[in-house]
Amino acid sequence: MIILGLILFLIGLLASIGILQTIGIVLMVVGLVLALLGGTGRAIGGRKHWF
Repeated sequence: MIILGLILFLIGLLASIGILQTIGIVLMVVGLVLALLGGTGRAIGGRKHWF
């Protein structure tokens, strides 16, 4: 999710499309939050691991 967000952000930045930049930033933040919570061993949505 972090990589997809980064790709969308870069495409939006290069093509000057604001909505892609916004979606990219949101996906990166959500991906980072899930990675941090998963790294602490906390179950997210009833699952211990996200694959």
